[in-house]
Amino acid sequence: MGMLYSIGEVLIDFIPQQKGKALKDVVTFERMPGGAPANVSAAVARYGQAASMITKVGEDAFGDFLIEQLEEAGVRTDMIVRTKQANTGLAFVSLREDGERDFSFYRKPSADLLLEEIELDASSFGRGDILHFCSVDLVESPMKQTHRKAVNSMKEQGGIISFDPNVRLPLWDSAEDCRSAILEFLPSAHIVKISDEELEFITGIQDEQEAIQSLFQGDVQAVVFTKGAKGADLYVGKEKYGSNGFTVKVEDTTGAGDAFIGGFLYKLLELGATSENLIELLHDQHADILRFANASGALTTTKRGAISALPTRDKVDRLIKTFRIQ
Repeated sequence: MGMLYSIGEVLIDFIPQQKGKALKDVVTFERMPGGAPANVSAAVARYGQAASMITKVGEDAFGDFLIEQLEEAGVRTDMIVRTKQANTGLAFVSLREDGERDFSFYRKPSADLLLEEIELDASSFGRGDILHFCSVDLVESPMKQTHRKAVNSMKEQGGIISFDPNVRLPLWDSAEDCRSAILEFLPSAHIVKISDEELEFITGIQDEQEAIQSLFQGDVQAVVFTKGAKGADLYVGKEKYGSNGFTVKVEDTTGAGDAFIGGFLYKLLELGATSENLIELLHDQHADILRFANASGALTTTKRGAISALPTRDKVDRLIKTFRIQ
């Protein structure tokens, strides 16, 4: 069995205890572990596959808390570096009545952006492993260079590269800087996960199908197009495989996309995916993979937070079974 390596930000999400208020009007928050790559690693570990987090956190109480939470979820933390040069990143979230959210980030810079290439030991990467990353830590920083090293090192070992742009424009000097960084790294991925809200921004193309096909550049073998509660479509070359979402009572959508791709990558690890057999495996197992990923994302929305809201494998299987019976 391979291992998932997630590289990027791990931070504290401060979730409001009141819905429907602007961030400036929120009185009380609850501290939750978060950061998209960390959420994905926690999902994979929670479901029973090996996962490791590559990042840097401050030598502060929040850094202590995040490492404890990742370890509790089953994520390996031996590739997390500590520093006194910057604090652990923070994100304050406001929730609308429908569970959707807005973010305000405190990271100028945060510790994760200071991870140096020399601090990444990629000797443990191997064939059958997956490297997952997002765009938040692709701003100009030491961490951006470390991403390049991680991607190249994983490819040299025959592993799979997974990229979720996870656009967060408030963290960038300009929208064009964000788009340029995404387009720079996108061709290096084997799997690209993109949401319906991000597609036109990233590609600059209004037609949905044309935009999706434009993502097949470089090493890209599969595009996962997520549509929130409506499910997701998997494109493997010219082939399209659709899937439906699951109807649940939504409390908080924070981390739902991460739980989806976490469930997706978990299934790939369980099935023994490699860069050589990925296309064939996705053709053959798309229904099972997408069903599990959709259920994972849906259940995460029924609780507040991201890592703390992740369901168990049993709960995912139970939701799938319930909808099959109906």
